[in-house]
Amino acid sequence: MNNVHMKWERAFLIVFFGNYIINNVIAGIVSLIPSNGGGLWTLQYNLYVLLAAITVGVVTWWYSRRAPLQTLQSGIIFGVTGFVVSVLTTLVSGMSSVLAQTGSLSQLVQVLPRFGPFLWNWSTLYLLGFWVIPAALFGWWMQKKMRKPMMSNPMMHQAHAPMTSEVM
Repeated sequence: MNNVHMKWERAFLIVFFGNYIINNVIAGIVSLIPSNGGGLWTLQYNLYVLLAAITVGVVTWWYSRRAPLQTLQSGIIFGVTGFVVSVLTTLVSGMSSVLAQTGSLSQLVQVLPRFGPFLWNWSTLYLLGFWVIPAALFGWWMQKKMRKPMMSNPMMHQAHAPMTSEVM
């Protein structure tokens, strides 16, 4: 983990902002497409996953543009951070909405046992995929890009003769 250079505060803020964009802006855009049925294989849902993955790629680039070293490992860590923040945001917003609607702590406690089965769903796997895959691909691409040998200038390879000072 020594090779991973991350500023966690910045990562959390950017991931949270990306999660907001995905859950509000992207969801709002794809809601304009008529849905013909339910399930995971509708045009609306697939477009949502595609636009979310593109958004994660842009968010990863935004975070990584100031990172001193971008690798596959740091991309995966950033993607997993996005997934965890997204799941925790869902939990907190679900709990706060139950508390706001009912005003009852006993109703709030009943949310927790229902959250496990909510996570055990195909949509959670898609969530993991559209956060981790684009971030990992970006990290891999940046790592590969940094390893390419740079074009060299033939003038740079000349033997440097020691400089002598001549007195005129």
